[in-house]
Formats: sequence, C-alpha cells, structure tokens
Amino acid sequence: MRLLLIRHGQTPQNVIGSLDTAFPGAELTDLGHQQAHAIPGALGSVLEGALPTPAGIYASRLVRTQLTAQPLSRALDLDVAVQSGLEEISAGDYELRHDEEAVLAYVTCLASWIQGDLGCVMPGGTDGHEFVGRYTDALGRIAAAHGPDDLVAVFSHGAAIRVFTSWATGLTPEQAKELRIANTGGGLLEGDPHTGWVLRHWISHPIGGAHLIDVAARDLSGKPPAAAKAQARAH
Repeated sequence: MRLLLIRHGQTPQNVIGSLDTAFPGAELTDLGHQQAHAIPGALGSVLEGALPTPAGIYASRLVRTQLTAQPLSRALDLDVAVQSGLEEISAGDYELRHDEEAVLAYVTCLASWIQGDLGCVMPGGTDGHEFVGRYTDALGRIAAAHGPDDLVAVFSHGAAIRVFTSWATGLTPEQAKELRIANTGGGLLEGDPHTGWVLRHWISHPIGGAHLIDVAARDLSGKPPAAAKAQARAH
C-alpha cells in the first residue's frame, strides 16, 4: 500500500519555534488554514506517477492535524479517522519552550535517532524505540483496514514524519540529516509494516506550493537538523 504522510499546517507555535507536542496542541494560523485548503487541488500535481484517489484519511489526536485534514476530507467525502500513535515526538521537559537550551536538546536527540541511536532519551520524555514502536503500530492498524493497492493520507507531525521515514526506509545518516518538511509537506511511502517501507517521493515544501512557506517563521521541522541547531544558537 501507499502512505502519504502529510505534516499539519502552520500553528502559532511554529511561528515562534516553540516545542508544542502535548495534547491537544495549538490550532492553525490563517496561513495554516490556507496551506490546508490548498492540499486537495494540488495533491495530484506534486506526486510522481499516477496514483489512486486516497481511500482513507487519518489524523493524530492533536487538533492541528485534524484541522489540516478537513479540506481534503470534504473534497473526497471521506471522514477523518483519528488514529492514536501518530502524535508528535514528545518534548518532555522542554514542552512549550523555544529557548536555545531546549531547542538544541530536542533536535540533538532527534538527530541521534535519525542516525540510528534510538536509545537516546528525551529528558522527561521517551527514547526512539518507544516512538518507533507506537508509530509503527498506528500505521499497522491503518494498513490492516485497507487493501495492498490503496493510497491513504495520514496527517501527522514534522519531527515524527522525519524520524520515522528515516528509520523505516533505511536512509543513510547523510541522506536523513538533510530532510526538511515545511508545514503541509510530506513523504510518500510504499510497502507495509511487515515487509517494510520504501520512500518514493519527498515533498519538502507545502503541497500547495512554495509560496505558502512563511520564511520569517522559526519553524524547526522546516529546516535540516544542522540548520535548526544554528537557528537556536542565533536566537
């Protein structure tokens, strides 16, 4: 099957670079709503090759993913199924902070997971093994509800999509460390939880177009880990 993992639209916390990972999370900014509304009309043009219409739409338990999924839900006349396990990687002790210490600690731990060290523990949070386990289980439940030729849209979160994609598709550290995903960017994965996943396409800019990027925002997931660290030090 094919999984189209889509990051949520912009939130106020993305604008200031704050680590907002807990339930229920922030809602969307005006730009975030524009990014979400652009998805249905632009989806086909940004994907390589002919793909079927999504057979299902899923979102995490956090408000911002469900709001982002709504325009596609209306366009396809499909309900948004809320799936536990698709949530963002917890910031633990650094929740809602955007200072240098917190941001550097968060992105450094994520970089360790991306490079294969899943044993790194986020202070006050979990390690990479726990994250990979719950995300894999969530996608497994989704896959079990669909056929092998189906395409499903899964609205999730920047760090979660980057880390899972890097781990599940076997990207080299050099390939993975440069992944970036702006709000409503995403990745197209093909396979299943039993045989594994292959990354078929990566969309670093918003699906609706690069003009929907907020270049002034301090959004961390829209930058490679090295750039995110540099941004934290600069502020």
